[in-house]
Amino acid sequence: MIYDLQKGSLLKRASAILLDGILLVILVTGFSFALSAILHYGDYADTYSEGLDRYEKQYNIDFSTIIDENSMTDAEKEAYLAVVEAMNEDDEMIYAFNMMIRIIILEVSIAIVLAFAIVEFIIPLFLKNGQTVGKKIFGLGVMRTNGTRVRAVSLFIRTFMGKCVLETMIPALVVMIVIFSAWGIMESIGLFGPILVIGLLVAQMILLFMTKRHTMIHDLISDCVVVDLGSQMIFEDEQAMNEYQAKEAAREAAVSPY
Repeated sequence: MIYDLQKGSLLKRASAILLDGILLVILVTGFSFALSAILHYGDYADTYSEGLDRYEKQYNIDFSTIIDENSMTDAEKEAYLAVVEAMNEDDEMIYAFNMMIRIIILEVSIAIVLAFAIVEFIIPLFLKNGQTVGKKIFGLGVMRTNGTRVRAVSLFIRTFMGKCVLETMIPALVVMIVIFSAWGIMESIGLFGPILVIGLLVAQMILLFMTKRHTMIHDLISDCVVVDLGSQMIFEDEQAMNEYQAKEAAREAAVSPY
């Protein structure tokens, strides 16, 4: 055990990230289903689906076969435009549809926050040294860059501001907006969203592979570093570290022949 920086290897970090990522996906999925039930997503979806069935029968049209308006005959296009106009004036369907979109965005956002709270904040506080399940299995830990133990405040910044918001929430929301805008549900944000996500990804790769400590965004903003716990000493505070270094210096001086 030594107190010089012993960085965790990229292979171990990648393996830990993969395992923790699987746990996050499982939790996000579970929380999303639970929130769907709590927020009555199914009721709004049923209302909208029943409306579609009603208009399909009334206008003798099948929405599942419609791919492109340009491929329709004049009669089919006329029926399609008529049914779209009718649905746009159906307040019940519009309300149900808007609620579906809002619930999707809300439940995904809340599910991501809850999953990160468990995997990246609560569990590391319990296991100590910033260890997630993945880091525990692969012998990794997290400490402050000054060699001291990571505290709740730093772990909170690392988890929620870094991993949750910057690295996950923003890209997820951009992807949802792009999908919804492609379906004509929401207004497009143009190239800003994709450029932002690509910029975050590029910054992450540069920080990971080009910095001495292989720092990622969440470690940079929280002043933390991932270390190999098998060989890394982590001190309670700077005073404890200084005392240890002083004792080591005195011990070396005592055995030195000069």
